[in-house]
Amino acid sequence: MRTEAARPIEDCLLDLFRHLGIERAHIAAGGPPPIKDWHNLATLRPDRVASLTVISPPVLDLAPLAGLASRMLVVAGDQGQAARGAAELTAKLPSVSAHILRGYEWLPWSDVIADRGVEIGAAMLDFLDRHPLPAIGLSEPESEVAGITYRIRGAGPPLFLMPLSLAPSQWEPLITTLSARYCTISLGGPLLGVVAMLEERSPSNYLTMAKSLLDLMDIRPNEVVLEVGGGSGVIIREIARRTAGANQIIDVDISPYLLREAEALAKRAGLADRISFREGNAESIPLADDSVDVALSFTVMEEGDADRMLSELVRVTRPGGRIAAIVRSLDVPWWTNAALSPGLRAKVDIAGRGPAAPGGCADASLYQRFRRAGLVGLTCFSQMTTVHASHVSRIAPLKRMILSGLTAEESAEWESAVAEAEADGTFFIATPHHCAVGIKPP
Repeated sequence: MRTEAARPIEDCLLDLFRHLGIERAHIAAGGPPPIKDWHNLATLRPDRVASLTVISPPVLDLAPLAGLASRMLVVAGDQGQAARGAAELTAKLPSVSAHILRGYEWLPWSDVIADRGVEIGAAMLDFLDRHPLPAIGLSEPESEVAGITYRIRGAGPPLFLMPLSLAPSQWEPLITTLSARYCTISLGGPLLGVVAMLEERSPSNYLTMAKSLLDLMDIRPNEVVLEVGGGSGVIIREIARRTAGANQIIDVDISPYLLREAEALAKRAGLADRISFREGNAESIPLADDSVDVALSFTVMEEGDADRMLSELVRVTRPGGRIAAIVRSLDVPWWTNAALSPGLRAKVDIAGRGPAAPGGCADASLYQRFRRAGLVGLTCFSQMTTVHASHVSRIAPLKRMILSGLTAEESAEWESAVAEAEADGTFFIATPHHCAVGIKPP
């Protein structure tokens, strides 16, 4: 029997439509990563989409969305890399409605609804009211269908709210406003949004890289282990398996959404009783001084004040305890094995792709930061993680980032080389990371 994860995501979404008795609905979703959930439904079954609202859309293939353009709203900031996707979309599909957040830069972890909810809510309601649907009332407040969880609030025309990347508050600051006039159906689960992408790390060599750091940490029975920013819980579950109940394990994350998803996945794996899930900010960890033996932070220091995060990891770690971190490496080139001409390879295999917050760390300064924090016995190294074509949610945004910097002629060469490599099963993109392990002095 096929698992839900093996089925096309649009089929799972249509199962949910049928279960709720909904023929057509408004859809609201976030930008990358990934986009296959709303994008597949919108392009393959546009008859089921009454309107589509996209917050900070990525640079993507616009042709499949042309038929939806007149009932599509784009909400985006006017600064940074993400603004380019919205500008391209509205330029090529002029019938798309757009609301630009002036003076705002969207990053994958931006709490956009908390930051600009009043403005976004007004724009959404005005847009939704121009695409009327019959009202419905649903009595089942929350459940799961076809691997997709949902929570229902309010009555009125149906409005599905898909996950908003890594935004800590997700849609919550707008739920009261939207549910006063619409039947809001908030979706989640391991098949949608950023959780789907994070879970694809599990079978990839990203987990292999993380395991190499865990080996260096040499976690011993009865030690308290902390991961800050555990996401969907891929690594925290690996720690729980390794330690077999012999350790207290704590996952601290700023996102209630990700904590909820991580705990649900841990329950499915039979590991939830070994892990404590706590809401908290990496820049102000809600733990006492000297309270853990092992502190971990994997691809989180890019998203805030890295020095503050590291000082907090040091503060909560006992003298003699170990601290480890991984960050993406914007100072090291990517690499792909597609057969490219030298000129195109020079444009494809470059450094600097991807965002980092002001004050974030996504380069080799990680090593100096560990030294300045007073850590000793340092082990510092870099690694490449390989994303194969089968890792759909993870490789799609990488391909889009490459394509965004190419001319039409270069794009054609790139697509041809990728198709050839995919046909013989050898295509991958390798992205670099910096890794560090240190000991808090006695």
